[in-house]
Amino acid sequence: MLGNPESEFRLRVADHAIRLFAEAGYEATTVDEIAAAAGVSRRTFFRQFRSKEDVVFADHRTLLEQAGRQLAESQRAGQDPWTAVCDAAELVFDRFLEHREMSVRRYRVVNAVEALREHEIVTVYRYERLFADHLRVALPEVAPLRIITFASSVTATHNYLLREMLRGNPDATAARLRVELTAVRRLYSESAELAGGLAGGRTTVVVTVVQGGGSSAEVAERVRQELDELGE
Repeated sequence: MLGNPESEFRLRVADHAIRLFAEAGYEATTVDEIAAAAGVSRRTFFRQFRSKEDVVFADHRTLLEQAGRQLAESQRAGQDPWTAVCDAAELVFDRFLEHREMSVRRYRVVNAVEALREHEIVTVYRYERLFADHLRVALPEVAPLRIITFASSVTATHNYLLREMLRGNPDATAARLRVELTAVRRLYSESAELAGGLAGGRTTVVVTVVQGGGSSAEVAERVRQELDELGE
C-alpha cells in the first residue's frame, strides 16, 4: 500500500490515464479526457502532474521515497547494507505485484511509445543511484566501483524478473527474486569482505587443495600467486 491520501490519489489518476492510453493510444488521449475519467479538474491534474508523461510513472516518486525511508531505517537498525538494498528492491517488486493489472497495462503502453521508454530509463537509474548512495554512506571502506556494480546488478536482476512477471512468466515471482538477489548479495559482499581483509592487513585464512605432485615450495608459490590476484 502506498499509505497516504496524496499517493493514493496520484495512483487513482494514473490508473485512469493508463487505461485510456491502452484503449485510445498515448498521443490521442488528452489531459482533459484523463481529468474527466478520474473525476478531477484540469487544474487539479496539473497540480499533481507536469504532463501526460509524468502521470504514467506517478507511483515511482512514492516508491523511491518508501525505498529511501526503508534504507535509512535499516542503517539506524544496523542491518547489513547489502541485504538492505536487496530488501528495498523486493519492496518495489512487491508494489508492482500488488497492482499487477495496472502495471501490465503500463508496460504495454510504455513499450509502444519511444518517449516513455526514454523516461523509464531515467526512472530506473534513480533506483540504482538510491541503492549506490546508501552503500557509499554505509560502507565507506568499500571501493566505489564495487558499490556501483552491485547496485547495477541488483537493479538489473529486479528489472529482468519484473518484465518477465509483466509478460506473464509464472516463474517470475517474489520468491524467485529473493533467491536471485541473495546470490548477488553473497557474490559481492563476500568478495568485498575478502578484498577489505587483504587491503586492511587483517588475517586471511586460505584453504588449499593440492592435486597431483608438487613440492611444498611450489605449493607455497601457487598460494602466493592466488593471494596476489585477490589483492589486486
